[in-house]
Amino acid sequence: MTPFGQKLRTIRAERKVTLKDMADALGVSPAYLSALEHGRRGAPTWYLVQRVITFFNVIWDEAEEIERLAQISHPRVVIDTSGLGPEATEFANKLARQVGNLTESDIRALLDLLNARLKPVVKPPRA
Repeated sequence: MTPFGQKLRTIRAERKVTLKDMADALGVSPAYLSALEHGRRGAPTWYLVQRVITFFNVIWDEAEEIERLAQISHPRVVIDTSGLGPEATEFANKLARQVGNLTESDIRALLDLLNARLKPVVKPPRA
């Protein structure tokens, strides 16, 4: 399951919307929507994400969160390490081969590490 698929399923469940009803409203098949929720399809298009946001009538922060989750929800990722050091290539290859063997705790720890490194550095205001 992808982050977007999980969010979609959660919102559907909270609002008691069936897969079929949502698929009909979005103009897609229930099979496609199910595959999207389960991560068996690529990331949704911007257009579909906007229809989901409209369908659920979400605004601001939740709409932005849905858009963000859609952007990070392609189940087949390609990592280009050309031009990087050998450790980056080794890391990418090992991660690709072993991601299915990692525990949820391992994955959470790696995500926390990456998220901590990717946060912008906030400089204190000048006095």
